[in-house]
Amino acid sequence: MAQNGSKPHVISTMAELEALYNEPVYPPAKVKETDRITDAYRKLVEASPFCAMSTNGPDGLDCSPRGDPKGFVRVLDEHTVVVPDRRGNNRIDSLRNLIHDPRVALLFLIPGVSETLRIMGRVTISTDPELCASFTMQGKAPRAVLVIAVEKVFFQCAKAIVRSKLWDPTIQVERATLPTAGKILAEISGGKIGGDEHDRIAPERMKATIY
Repeated sequence: MAQNGSKPHVISTMAELEALYNEPVYPPAKVKETDRITDAYRKLVEASPFCAMSTNGPDGLDCSPRGDPKGFVRVLDEHTVVVPDRRGNNRIDSLRNLIHDPRVALLFLIPGVSETLRIMGRVTISTDPELCASFTMQGKAPRAVLVIAVEKVFFQCAKAIVRSKLWDPTIQVERATLPTAGKILAEISGGKIGGDEHDRIAPERMKATIY
């Protein structure tokens, strides 16, 4: 499979890749792709309270979670969706990347639904006061919104969610069985930040800074 001095069992050329995956493309996999938000795809966007957003920048890739009540990603028209940039940790990794490269990819999850939705396009970072104000939650508007010119839309089949049993409540992990944020920070910082005090005040901090 790997030739010309390359490492064994490593795919390094397009020819090797296509030889490995040499079955015909499943016909619906191509038909489902479009360059606009169809009526059916709009319903999926409006039902989703969560998406992962991928961006690319000079320091590499980034993938960040975005969430709000369902429908928080607003469909303005069949070629435009808008995402509020809610308050975070102020690293603004995604926004820095988008200044460098406006391309973005969104992966939407809908609780209880096995299909996912993918949207790709190009972002304009807008501080339009009226648009930002329209996304006000708990009296607070986002500083900016991401206006995405849609280039590609398609749904992903249910296999990954079905295999993972993501929505099966019987496999939910007890939070107490995993390290807390305070413990993770303390481990990485050598005890300089984090710890039990970080975890103790976390609920109030979340309440105060969620928006």
